[in-house]
Formats: sequence, structure tokens, C-alpha cells
Amino acid sequence: MRRPGAGLPVVLALSLVLAGCGLKSGSPMVDDVAPGSVGQGEPLKGASLTVTSKNFSENIILGQMIGLVFKAAGAEVLDRTNLPGSISAREAIVKGDADAMYEYTGTAWITYLGHAEPIVDPLKQWEAVRDEDRKNGVTWLPQSTLNNTYALAISKKNNTKYKLKTLSDAAALAKKDPNAVSICVENEFAARDDGLPGMEKAYGMSIPASHIRKMDAGIIYTQVSKSSSCLLGEVFTTDGRIKAMDLDVLQDDKHFFPNYNAAPVIHTATFEKYPEIAGLLDPVSRKLTTEVAQKLNAKVDVDGDDPHEVAKEWLVAEGFIKEG
Repeated sequence: MRRPGAGLPVVLALSLVLAGCGLKSGSPMVDDVAPGSVGQGEPLKGASLTVTSKNFSENIILGQMIGLVFKAAGAEVLDRTNLPGSISAREAIVKGDADAMYEYTGTAWITYLGHAEPIVDPLKQWEAVRDEDRKNGVTWLPQSTLNNTYALAISKKNNTKYKLKTLSDAAALAKKDPNAVSICVENEFAARDDGLPGMEKAYGMSIPASHIRKMDAGIIYTQVSKSSSCLLGEVFTTDGRIKAMDLDVLQDDKHFFPNYNAAPVIHTATFEKYPEIAGLLDPVSRKLTTEVAQKLNAKVDVDGDDPHEVAKEWLVAEGFIKEG
């Protein structure tokens, strides 16, 4: 599980090459699914649509959901999920090599559209992205409340002593007892203005360099949960390991971190041809919360389940589609 915009510099060159070549890899979705509460009358019958996603568990699951809904609504669906990084999936939508995916408002606003400052209100952030991205041939459908953003977490065991609820609480503890606060973070988070340096400035927090430990994202969860080397750790709010490893997420009470709400994005020419897509995906997005994402992500990242099956099971359980 990764934050939606992580790792962009590493994959940028490869991604642009792939997008520039009009990459057509993928496989047909062959599931025998039928309409449930969405897709009645098969409004996409005769359509041939391509779905895509980035290459982390949550976004793959969301991409599979779109494909399965399209399939149940009568479309032939090509599965091009799990593309490397963010840029390649984005370019596939812009160029029309793919028709639909779930994207994140913060990633679009900061990474694709080039703004330095996020918009605090989630709805206004989405509206600004929707309006500005029209010129790029991208149509944004209403967002979900699923917010995959940065956070700090503490183990419930340690928090019985400190009773931290917010980042302001953590800042107060660091000021009162500097030796008590150690933090485990990724290298990128340790250097980004929208990561640790900016957070410390926003909250008046000063953590000694000797108390900042850098490591891979997956190790952070284990260290925070099972060791005393990290009182706090950088996490992503929709990660399934938060509940699996019994962590408390501290509230960002000053709204420092950007909103990364997931919303369907559609290649505009596709949407103009098939406006019924909105009615198919809006009900799904309304059901997607941060808590739902944590549970679904845990099935993949903790239990080892297949993202496609996780997506299908949830859509069937929610009544959106039926197995044929």
C-alpha cells in the first residue's frame, strides 16, 4: 500500500515511454456477472471499454470494481490495471488508451496540475480539480469519502500510557518530554514539504534527528506495533495494516496533510459517448469510505487475497452486481 502519488520520479521516464507508445497490454475480463442495483438494462451493451489503475493494492481493487461494473452493465472490458506508478495510468486516461480509473484529488491537484498548496475543504478540492482538468480531456465523477492520505499512528499498547488523539497532542508530548517521542518514516516523507518537515513546522513540533528513523513503509507498521524503537510511525490512512496491527491513527487536527479522496476519472470522449457511466459508478463511490478501504486493502496486503476477487466479493455483497 502506498500513497497515491508516491514514487513518481522513479517511474516517470518509463511511464511516459509506455504512454507515448500507446501501450495496449491487458486482458479481457471474462467474469460472468450480471446487473444488481446498478447496470439494469445493460446500458453499456455493445461498448468496448478499457479500465486502468496504478500498481498498489487499493488502486488495483478500485480499478477492478470499475471493470466489473462495466461488465455487468453489458460492456466488453479490457483490464489494464496495475500500470507502473501514477503517470502511466494518468496518461492512459488523458490519451484515451484507457477509459476509466479511480484517481485521487490531491495527486491531481499537486502532481498533475502543478499546485503547491492543497485546498483544505475536500469538496472544494474535488471541484477545483474537476474544473481545471476538463481542459485535459478528463471528466471527474463525484468523489468518495475514501481519503488515502498521510497520518501518524501509535500502537494501542503504547497509547494506553500517552493517550494521544491528535497531532497537536503528539507535538505537546514532544515539547514536554523530547525523549519520549521517536518516529519511523520513509526517506521520501522525511524530506517532503508535505511530509515530516512541513508537519513539524505546522504543529510547532521539533523531533531530534537522533529520534527520526528512516525505513521502508512496510517495516514501519511492524516497528510501531511490536517494538519500542518507534513511538510514532508514518502510515497511510486507508492501509489495512492499521487495524490488523492494532494501531491508533492520530487526527490531523490542523488539516496539514492534503486530501487524497478517490474519484472515478473518465476519458471525456468516452463519457460523452456513454454518459450512463455516471449512474453506474456514483452509487459505488458513495459506499467507498476510508474504513471500507482499510478492510479491502487488508484482504490483499494482510491475507494475500487477489484484488480482483476482493473487488468482486465486495460488489456482490453490496448488491451492486450479481454473479451470473
